[in-house]
Amino acid sequence: MAAFDAARARARALLRIRALARAAAVLPAAVAVVLLAGRWTGRLGATGSPDQAGWDAARWAVGALAVLVGAVALAAIRRHARAVPPSTPAIPVLERQAPELHRQIHELADRLGVPAPGGIALTPDCDSWLEERPEGGAPLLVIGSPFLWWMRAGELRALLAPVVAGTAVAADPEVAAARAFVRGLDAALGTGRFGPASRLLDRITRTLLRLSRTDAAELERAAAAAAAEQARAVDYGLRIAAQGQVGLAYAGWDRLLTRVAAPAWRLGRCPAQLNAGVAAALTELSRRDRLAEGYEARLGDRPACDLLEEPGAMDEAVSLLAAELFHGPVPAGRADLLWADYPEQVVDRGWRLRAMALQEALDAVAPVHGTGRPPGTLARLLAQLDAGRAPELARALAAGQEGTGGEQLADCVSAMVCCAAVDGAGGRPGLDWLDGPVLLLGGVRRGDLADPVVEAVEQGAVDALRAWLEAAGVRLEQPVRLG
Repeated sequence: MAAFDAARARARALLRIRALARAAAVLPAAVAVVLLAGRWTGRLGATGSPDQAGWDAARWAVGALAVLVGAVALAAIRRHARAVPPSTPAIPVLERQAPELHRQIHELADRLGVPAPGGIALTPDCDSWLEERPEGGAPLLVIGSPFLWWMRAGELRALLAPVVAGTAVAADPEVAAARAFVRGLDAALGTGRFGPASRLLDRITRTLLRLSRTDAAELERAAAAAAAEQARAVDYGLRIAAQGQVGLAYAGWDRLLTRVAAPAWRLGRCPAQLNAGVAAALTELSRRDRLAEGYEARLGDRPACDLLEEPGAMDEAVSLLAAELFHGPVPAGRADLLWADYPEQVVDRGWRLRAMALQEALDAVAPVHGTGRPPGTLARLLAQLDAGRAPELARALAAGQEGTGGEQLADCVSAMVCCAAVDGAGGRPGLDWLDGPVLLLGGVRRGDLADPVVEAVEQGAVDALRAWLEAAGVRLEQPVRLG
């Protein structure tokens, strides 16, 4: 209760700032009314009195100030009222799409003795929070989608307990009004047209935000403390265990996006099951690095995504949203990518495109005249690297290849080697959940290519790369298929 009371106290402080701002706006008008009333009653500058001229001048000056301040205040109020606070991009989860999840959240709210959230939504992030709705009412429960696919059902309930408990504070009228006041200021900043009037309104808004900053931060701190206190008795031990999975989920999600999803997005493909992918990635990470103690036992429990009626369809919607948020607008004719097709459509295709870019850079740096375009071979590439013509090949890559020109030279050399291994040494493109595109030779992942390539590119020493190619059975004179 102490934390709840502290949140209310901070809310009242914010509302006092709002009240003082309104009072400052009407003060000139109030003074003008007093001066006019004094004129009418004959108490301030009566007609014919020696001080009439002075009081009349004061009335005109204060009246003009009141009109100016009133106009500015009305403009500020209108701007703040029309400003729409930004909402988190999320996929709504209707009750018919996840009746068990909704039932679990309502049961949790009943157990906590707080109002149930007004709705549930998923967002491609490793966090969960309550988001106020512009139209008011109970806040929306936003859940990070990786949690549903990695957490067990009981873990998710325990993890969400303090979040759901926050509805009690959110339902308090003073807290809700204070939060709406601060959100309106944030949303209004910089929304007007450029000009002196807009700059004046922005200055007023910034002043109010500066005055509100401390109380707003303390309000949210106290609200979080109140929610944690409210939820302490609910699944506390399980919540501590679940918290240990949050950092793991964040690491796996970030790695999946940057190393697995990003290469597909750059090729115009959208993996349709990112959340299923992060579960696979985290399982592999747990087994490989033993970061999740007892992971085999916990993976036998029911996953939280089973609380959804159609996990695959929800995963697809969240995956598309992730592509739009982290990469950019997705073309209307996008093709969803299944993980089974990833090696062929992303790994191999990406290698071929980078190898093609490297071939064009070779043609620019070392043209061969009179014999037509020479084939793309590793022998030709190694000869240029051995001659110290790598910071030239890199410049040609950066200058002339649209879409792939920014790729680093080492990546393009590795891609060309991988293409040659697939074409002539029985290699296959593969997907590693943690590292993304990989080369498989004899069914075994080859992760030892990076060092010889870097040595060849940065030092012009190609002996180690030659030895690697010979051991892998890759022939230097065999043309690399680029298309």
